[in-house]
Amino acid sequence: MGGGGGSGAAGFYDAALQRREAMMGKSGPGALVKNFRVFSIACFACIGGVLYGYNQGMFSGVLAMPAFQKHMGEYDPIDPNASQTKKGWLTAILELGAWLGTLLSGFMAEVLSRKYGVLVACLVFMLGVIIQATSMSGGHETILAGRFITGMGVGSLAMIIPIYNSEVAPPEVRGALVALQQLAICFGIMVSFWIDYGTNYIGGTKLETQSDAAWLVPICLQLAPALILFFGMMFMPFSPRWLIHHGREAEARKVLSNLRGLSQDHELVELEFLEIKAQSLFEKRSIAELFPELREQTAWNVFKLQFVAIKKLFQTKAMFRRVIVATVTMFFQQWSGINAVLYYAPQIFKQLGLGDNTTSLLATGVVGIVMFIATVPAVLWIDRVGRKPVLTIGALGMATCHIIIAVIVAKNIDQWETHKAAGWAAVAMVWLFVIHFGYSWGPCAWIIVAEIWPLSTRPYGVALGASSNWMNNFIVGQVTPDMLSAIPYGTYIIFGVLTYLGAAFIWFIVPETKRLTLEEMDIIFGSEGTAQADNERMEEINAEIGLTSFLRGDIGTNHGAATGSDTGYGAEKEKSEQYAHHV
Repeated sequence: MGGGGGSGAAGFYDAALQRREAMMGKSGPGALVKNFRVFSIACFACIGGVLYGYNQGMFSGVLAMPAFQKHMGEYDPIDPNASQTKKGWLTAILELGAWLGTLLSGFMAEVLSRKYGVLVACLVFMLGVIIQATSMSGGHETILAGRFITGMGVGSLAMIIPIYNSEVAPPEVRGALVALQQLAICFGIMVSFWIDYGTNYIGGTKLETQSDAAWLVPICLQLAPALILFFGMMFMPFSPRWLIHHGREAEARKVLSNLRGLSQDHELVELEFLEIKAQSLFEKRSIAELFPELREQTAWNVFKLQFVAIKKLFQTKAMFRRVIVATVTMFFQQWSGINAVLYYAPQIFKQLGLGDNTTSLLATGVVGIVMFIATVPAVLWIDRVGRKPVLTIGALGMATCHIIIAVIVAKNIDQWETHKAAGWAAVAMVWLFVIHFGYSWGPCAWIIVAEIWPLSTRPYGVALGASSNWMNNFIVGQVTPDMLSAIPYGTYIIFGVLTYLGAAFIWFIVPETKRLTLEEMDIIFGSEGTAQADNERMEEINAEIGLTSFLRGDIGTNHGAATGSDTGYGAEKEKSEQYAHHV
């Protein structure tokens, strides 16, 4: 895209945007309650997020329960000095399953549909929970198998549900839905910690008296939101975007009009329909140009496409720079130690001098609350402040907390009984660490991973970032128990140093992506022309399907401005799709 479209294009597009906003009504959280259909979709988004968050947090409390430790033997040893490697497997195998689920979810969502993909993921998830529930007789093998299968379901849900919601929801609530999804995940974590705290009292808190129900109840409770999600999904519509992509245009128009509560021939329904159709044609033609051998939409081609497309990201210097930003950002997100805290908080708090299991579970419950509250400002202000300052300040804050904890542990490791204040100071630093993560690396890392890709490669780029997230998540979950056992204060030094490196990486390597167009992103990464070619293809499609003339007819502007507009449209379209593949 040269300078030719210029201000005329921008003026045209602004007028089109104002017209659309006038038809849509106000944006943001207020729009969620405007009609019941949109509100039900928002609630639905929350169930998926709560399920994901609950699953992440619930197991940390279970690992600390004496009845569970007695049942698992060497896989969750009561003696803190025993080998912790198998305990790491018990936790981390969920992340390995989620990594596999993430890889398969794109294929499943495209071949089966988003709707049926969620149903399958729910069934897989529930099967895993049921297998875990049989561990009363099966022991650690069934927990391992059950958590791996549950992980596959969680990984798939974490990928498919945000895609489905962004495609079904009207544009004016997409941002609010992403915010709700992130808040729901933190809410799920918070709820799981407090359920663990409550069920820990079943039969008593001591090894001799505690009932197996103390750990079975939190595991089995996951079935309730999963069942609601499963049956609720049956009554949800197919994604209009998926329907159009698969040639079911009449059905898509009907779904759009129902979601909007407007007639099928209403101009807002027509505008959305044409925009979705343009995006679908754009993807098909990009695939036909980049991978001509995979242009037929067969199941095998769809399966192969994601791997072929990800491989292509490594083959040019400019794309490889984006790969580095996406995968290394996710590496630093996990090696900040956040999931070491979420998975092993009770064990960490015991090591910091909170000897009583009940007290350490109480402190873990506080982690859930402060993380939930800290996520709210990010949701509201991230677009105003920018990504780099938030991520850098968050990383410096987290790393400093780690170093302070390391110093406190090194000085007091054998004398917590006489230095209780030092123990509580370290606990407070863990809480502060979680606050720094909540407003920064929790939501912002995902936003960067979604923003840096050109339209034609975004789904594959985001999938690559997500797989980096889960794989590093798995490694952290696996090694943390051994690290805490072998190098108590060294663990915090390692996480602290890596997080300082993360701050440096963000500040010196990662560009600021706030409000950049695709063309500006191309110039930064050295791939000039990618977005221009994308835009030219989009312009051609817009004119071909009548979107250009539709907008021009609505606004009654001259021909030159209208055709120039599509450049603005292409760039702006990218903005509205920014969160579409957020996980």
